[in-house]
Amino acid sequence: MINKPGILVVNLGSPDQPTAKSVRKYLFQFLHDKRVIDTSRWIWCWILHGIILRVRPARSAKAYKKVWGNPENDAPLVAITRLQAAGIEKQIKNIAEIEVAMRYGNPSIDHALKKLEEKGCSQIGVLPMYPQFAGATTASVYDGVAKALIKRKNIPELRFIRHYYNDKRFIKILANSLKKHLKSLPWKPDVIITSYHGLPQSYVEKGDPYQKECIQTTELLKKEMGNIGDKIMTTFQSRFGPKAWLKPYTDKTLEKLAENGTKNIVVIMPGFSADCLETLEEISIEAKESFIEAGGVNFSTVSCLNDEKHHTNFLADLIKERLLVGWL
Repeated sequence: MINKPGILVVNLGSPDQPTAKSVRKYLFQFLHDKRVIDTSRWIWCWILHGIILRVRPARSAKAYKKVWGNPENDAPLVAITRLQAAGIEKQIKNIAEIEVAMRYGNPSIDHALKKLEEKGCSQIGVLPMYPQFAGATTASVYDGVAKALIKRKNIPELRFIRHYYNDKRFIKILANSLKKHLKSLPWKPDVIITSYHGLPQSYVEKGDPYQKECIQTTELLKKEMGNIGDKIMTTFQSRFGPKAWLKPYTDKTLEKLAENGTKNIVVIMPGFSADCLETLEEISIEAKESFIEAGGVNFSTVSCLNDEKHHTNFLADLIKERLLVGWL
């Protein structure tokens, strides 16, 4: 019997529960990653342990509770990633094994790699669930896999997918989800915002291609949307700390648009493969409230592609073409 290759589907991760204790543990791991925060450890560790991990966990736990549902279940991001993997598995189960991992939290990359090893996988392809490359996301997955294997005497052959934002199939699926959402609304948007997770401006100045790939994603989406594309603009959300982050900021843009008379807004988040705290709470709840308070009338968010069949079929094809070719 010939062992199958293994596929590791990796997303960012979430706390195990929507509690301050669980969030603190998660943030400790997340914010210790030098890919995420590249500030000097002498300065950052004092800020992280002296301020952030004392204040932020309770606040973040409240936000997680708004979108979590049953606290005994997985966080939305983890649950959706499992569903995505199940959708992918339907297309590749005869040719490859598949496991889900989170860069931070559970299930860990180390745990998932061990499960693939137990299944006899000596060839492993890694799919980071980020359409655009960033050092803080995709490159951090590379680091996580390397760290999990660093003490092993026998390591598998590895392949990684770097990004897929410019794949025509991805853009078409993204556009179709937006078109379907627009048809479901009883009103028409004045502006459509593509909101991407933010990144410190200094990271881009050091060579990170993330901003460029986000802008290119929006341009490809605008082209695919035809005349409606003229209404689409790019913003960046989720900034953290005192540093300058990528602009324009989503929250400030929404407030300014409302103050200037824009009444109807639709937001789509093409940098997120699965709905999570940043889409379900930060945008769908907080950003909506800010827009309405500033004078807006209608606000709607497009769900991420999640485990939609066309999306998981596309990811399965991507795996076959870029990870499994030559291994089968």
